[in-house]
Amino acid sequence: MEMKNIPFGLTNWAEIVPTEHKGETGMALWYTQQFDNIRVRMVEYSAGYFANHWCEKGHILLCLEGELHTELADGREFVLTPGVSYQVADHAEPHRSRTKTGAKLFIVD
Repeated sequence: MEMKNIPFGLTNWAEIVPTEHKGETGMALWYTQQFDNIRVRMVEYSAGYFANHWCEKGHILLCLEGELHTELADGREFVLTPGVSYQVADHAEPHRSRTKTGAKLFIVD
């Protein structure tokens, strides 16, 4: 990840208008900022959210609230709780997420 053309700045996430993304079940609200080729998001998953696709994009993801289950295409599963993060490269390991209770994440990709 090369970070360039990004001057110092603050983001007040309460001022960002979210976009809604439906899952197979539940939905996600994405609060998104784009900085050159870097996307930074605060994402809130509803209770009962289950992704409707396998994602192959690389992320650095930090769980802020709730509990998120991330499944890899090879069958491994990981649970994120507040303060736990994961990182994965583009096209490295397809993954999808779900949550029973809801979750709030900070994501850079």
